[in-house]
Amino acid sequence: MIKSETYSCPVDAAISIIGGKYKVVILYHLADGTLRFNELQKLIPNATSKMLTQQLRELERSGLISRTVYPVVPPKTEYNLTDFGKTLMPVLEELCKWGKTYIFEDKE
Repeated sequence: MIKSETYSCPVDAAISIIGGKYKVVILYHLADGTLRFNELQKLIPNATSKMLTQQLRELERSGLISRTVYPVVPPKTEYNLTDFGKTLMPVLEELCKWGKTYIFEDKE
């Protein structure tokens, strides 16, 4: 668990865990269920394979997602939200609403 005394406020602590170029987007897509690495790559086309791997590893270390590797050829890897990761869903839903209202409002 992350020690709260390391941070100046709760927002600082939260951003240290979910901050990253693609972390919130990964969490958003995993809200719908299990995804394989290639599926995430298709959903986040601007992320390089290296960057996506790095972001997934950091989310896994934070306990927000779990990774399951199946011993097949080629290797099959699946990602899921953990129970801890699911606690972020209300926040992501509100962020999505905000984005639809204020960013995408002219596109609909």
